[in-house]
Amino acid sequence: MTTQGTTAHYLQKLNETLSALDCDAMDKAISMIETAWRSGKQVITLGNGGSSMTALHFITDWNKSVFLNTNIPFRGRTLVDNMGLIMAYGNDISFADIFVEQLKNILQPGDLVIAISGSGNSENVIRAVDYANKNEAVTLGLCGFSGGKLKDLAQHSVWVNVHDMQIAEDVHAMFGHIVMQKLCSYKSENNRNVA
Repeated sequence: MTTQGTTAHYLQKLNETLSALDCDAMDKAISMIETAWRSGKQVITLGNGGSSMTALHFITDWNKSVFLNTNIPFRGRTLVDNMGLIMAYGNDISFADIFVEQLKNILQPGDLVIAISGSGNSENVIRAVDYANKNEAVTLGLCGFSGGKLKDLAQHSVWVNVHDMQIAEDVHAMFGHIVMQKLCSYKSENNRNVA
């Protein structure tokens, strides 16, 4: 009897993927986000489809919760939330340039650009990361499958080595929650050091 399509099958695949994750790479990426935040740099997220919702979710959580818990501003922004701007660039230039054109207007040296792509091959994501690399930003790619172009192009990567878009997206969402809990713990850690 096959378990394909059942909750148990899905959770088994998710557990196997989690067990194989490179936790050191994830912790390094979290430290990069913490460094950008503590340095007052922008943290800019982007992605397509489900990954665009993950990019938006990251900034929603981090902007609100990190500031409320630490009283240190989190300068997060996403390139997926202004639909008018996205459609204007898509119509007037090209869909492949919807992220890079936004970066040209806002990117500062030392900002952290987090690009999310399950396949790692979305052209608009790749163009944005290439631009960020060439303009003194720090780049982090979150990818799945074989990693695609993003895994090698981004200066740092969190690679979910699974050929399943939903599992890859689940792990990317979890990464955002781990980041939030780590950064929100900063206040309590400081309080323990002062006491």
